[in-house]
Amino acid sequence: MTETRDDNVTWLTQEAYDRLQAELEHLSGPGRIEIADKIEAAREEGDLKENGGYHAAKEEQGKIEARITQLQDILKNARVGDAPRTAGTVGPGMTVTIKFEGDDEEITFLLASREESGAPIDVYSPKSPLGSAIIGKKIGETASYTLPNGKSLSVDIIDAVPYGSE
Repeated sequence: MTETRDDNVTWLTQEAYDRLQAELEHLSGPGRIEIADKIEAAREEGDLKENGGYHAAKEEQGKIEARITQLQDILKNARVGDAPRTAGTVGPGMTVTIKFEGDDEEITFLLASREESGAPIDVYSPKSPLGSAIIGKKIGETASYTLPNGKSLSVDIIDAVPYGSE
């Protein structure tokens, strides 16, 4: 099996894909109707400048539209199934165990889309600084990445196995 790399692809389980599709359908249909009704009801209360209900409804509408756009983007770039993966090489869909340099504690997590957050273990995004630094690394290799404060941190790859096979 070969490891492929496409930064635009989001690998999702069928369950996650179906859940996101259902959320998109709700927000695009009944969700939009509900918020339009709230805006109309608040508009009927009078002066819009000092109408807290109207402004709250408009803000909620903005959040719904942003989520719709986000869901459309995720689903447009989604591939359902398991990401191509090879035991021993870090990639999406892998359960990864790392150890931070200078620390004896090992951390195990699933490297996958945050949309897979229903997993029974912590999920780290492949697009995060840590995730992008360790993709393609093999067991025994070290990866370094930059923290938000500008400092560099190194991690050792202890294990990388396909999720569910551990």
